[in-house]
Amino acid sequence: MATTQKPSAKARRSAARLAAVQALYQLEQSGTPLDKVIAEFVHHRFGEEVEGEAMVEPDAPLFGDIVRGTRVRSEEVDALVTGALDSQFSLARLDLLLRCVMQAGAWELLANLHVPAPIVISEYVNVTRAFFGGKEPAMVNAVLDRIARERRPDEPRAG
Repeated sequence: MATTQKPSAKARRSAARLAAVQALYQLEQSGTPLDKVIAEFVHHRFGEEVEGEAMVEPDAPLFGDIVRGTRVRSEEVDALVTGALDSQFSLARLDLLLRCVMQAGAWELLANLHVPAPIVISEYVNVTRAFFGGKEPAMVNAVLDRIARERRPDEPRAG
């Protein structure tokens, strides 16, 4: 008899970040109210199967915090991302999904101070890799690193 192993807390947090980016994207595309999108994800998308494989159940409180926090503090988050972009880029001209990744990562660097910056950055670089195969992960890394240096100057850096 096969035993089903519960996903680790780390895997659930990673899944929450991925789902949060998807929810932010949906909010931008559909104009659906924030609470309705969060409820839809929590009640209908979490724990679903894709191609017969059970997906990791996201950490629902973290998911909600990221989505709600990113939207509630959107002006502050957008200012951070805009300030960290290279001069040839603007927030409005970024691919919508890439912008959602950067916004969620910026919010975590701003508000989830108990999570070390290198972990936040690594998590969102991995989220970016799930959607993009080009230079986008490096761009997310650079933008979030600039934000971390500005917002958390006393925090140790990764390797």
